[in-house]
Amino acid sequence: MTRLWTVALALGVVAVAALPTALPVRVDAAGGGGDAAITTAKPEDADYVAGERAIKAGDYARAIPLFKAVVARDQSNADAYNWLAYATRKNGDVAGSIPIYQQALSVNPKHRGAHEYIGEAYLMLGDLPNAKRHLAALDSICFFPCSEYRDLKKAVQTYEKRGSR
Repeated sequence: MTRLWTVALALGVVAVAALPTALPVRVDAAGGGGDAAITTAKPEDADYVAGERAIKAGDYARAIPLFKAVVARDQSNADAYNWLAYATRKNGDVAGSIPIYQQALSVNPKHRGAHEYIGEAYLMLGDLPNAKRHLAALDSICFFPCSEYRDLKKAVQTYEKRGSR
């Protein structure tokens, strides 16, 4: 080996040795379809975790104030806005969920979950054109058809078959 390679390898070993033993990374697909990219993990937010648990349990009324607390502390958390909107919609306030989904999309315009769920909300309100607009957005965001695209497409097709009923 040449001296240059020996030095490069030694520096690489030093660089690797200087890394923490457990890198704080996670696949961030929270909120029903974040970018699903590997991101640096933030310390767990107890309200966020409790809110996810409440949603999984179907307790949307309990999830709402938890996610409101999260977004009050972190207005850049698109996943929390998405979950807040989802809980709001599932708790019966479909129209009230729309501006919250829009907030999630203003933070992250490519948030797949927010596009899917706002599309579903628009269908619930009888607004097929806006649902289709979010389906088109998912079509451009997802390189391959993603589950959010497939789910919203199925919902749009079902809505159209029922004749807007």
